[in-house]
Amino acid sequence: MTGALIFDFDGTLVDTEAAVLVAWQETFRQRGGELPLDVWHTVIGTQHTATAMFELLAKDGEELDTLAIRTGVRARVTELLESEGPRPGVQDYLDDAKELGIRLAIASSSTGDWVTTHLNRLGLAASFEAVLTGDLHEAKPSPDLYLAALAALDLPASEAIAFEDSPHGVTAAKAAGLACVAVPNPITAVLNFDHADLVLGSLADKPLSALLEG
Repeated sequence: MTGALIFDFDGTLVDTEAAVLVAWQETFRQRGGELPLDVWHTVIGTQHTATAMFELLAKDGEELDTLAIRTGVRARVTELLESEGPRPGVQDYLDDAKELGIRLAIASSSTGDWVTTHLNRLGLAASFEAVLTGDLHEAKPSPDLYLAALAALDLPASEAIAFEDSPHGVTAAKAAGLACVAVPNPITAVLNFDHADLVLGSLADKPLSALLEG
């Protein structure tokens, strides 16, 4: 019996990944360079994005004003996301889960203020019983966020389903013992999701009722 759905946030519920990538690409181009996508793919779903970007940006021991860069990137991301809503099928899943009495949680490697800001912007904050974030728990691919979500819900892994957009996220969910549905976004669609239990182009491809029927 499925008692809860646990969602990753960035790229899964909302396609923030595209905006973050664009903001960093613009930052690199302002400095006369290009951001290698193969490097970007290695940090999706983790807490290492900014660190990896700063390592690439620093040239010949140049000391970067990392605070200014972070602030600029975040402002640009916020601008790009102003009109971005949930990914296709997400609202239907949340509505159907509520109707079926299935509880909802978020397990995100991002910080709590980031996730909360966007949940409030989208009017989704009240939908989730528990929101676990990377500023309080070890980030994916560690299973800690999912284990914390299960503890908050007081449910065993066998009674929850995880939803992820990145291979790191799927690894984390599987390590915590959950079944995991991968819903890659346009950036992560080229990556390997063989370890997921199911891969969907979007949640609109398979209604929650059909998913629960197996």
